[in-house]
Amino acid sequence: MDPAAGGFSEEQFRQACTELQQPALAGADWQLLVETLGISIYRLLDQQTGLYEYKVFGVLEDTPPALLADVYMDLDYRKQWDQHVKELYEKECDGKPVVYWEVKYPFPMSNRDYVYIRERRELDVEGRKIHVVLAQSISLPQFAEKPGVIRVKGYKQSLAIESNGKKGSKVFMYYFDNPGGQIPSWLINWAAKNGVPNFLKDMEKACQTYLKKT
Repeated sequence: MDPAAGGFSEEQFRQACTELQQPALAGADWQLLVETLGISIYRLLDQQTGLYEYKVFGVLEDTPPALLADVYMDLDYRKQWDQHVKELYEKECDGKPVVYWEVKYPFPMSNRDYVYIRERRELDVEGRKIHVVLAQSISLPQFAEKPGVIRVKGYKQSLAIESNGKKGSKVFMYYFDNPGGQIPSWLINWAAKNGVPNFLKDMEKACQTYLKKT
């Protein structure tokens, strides 16, 4: 189903599962950007936009898959542990949940905001239990653009998580967005190299606190 119609296809969920098992990096110019803290990040230049798509592979040693997926989906809790969140909530539009997310950017740049749909599923793939979350930006009249905040278009994210066979999680994430405005390429590269590993580590820490909270 087209995300504009408010959903994702079975194939999109299956694709995320396949990448978790066998990274699809051949046949395109995916470059290894960084390897750190057990996480590898690859990027591919999108010729149309001049921006990069990212794929992230790694293991979070001490966080079980279901807990990681729960924390990732819990928007109220994210406002507590993610310092970059300015505003974040879910609202029902035409009977479907839609997420609004405003992200703090460093001065003098404008904040960015996102309007997107997301869906979580648990899949059984040859006896392996895989948690998959898909997200994609959507344009809706109920979410008017704010003065001084740049609306991000073309946001796409996939997250697939399964057990690493011990007490942790094996993770695959695909990510693309077009932040708009004039952001220097060095800053985008720095954010990708540092922001993604830091985000995953922050989320891992948040999972430990989440356990105490629930």
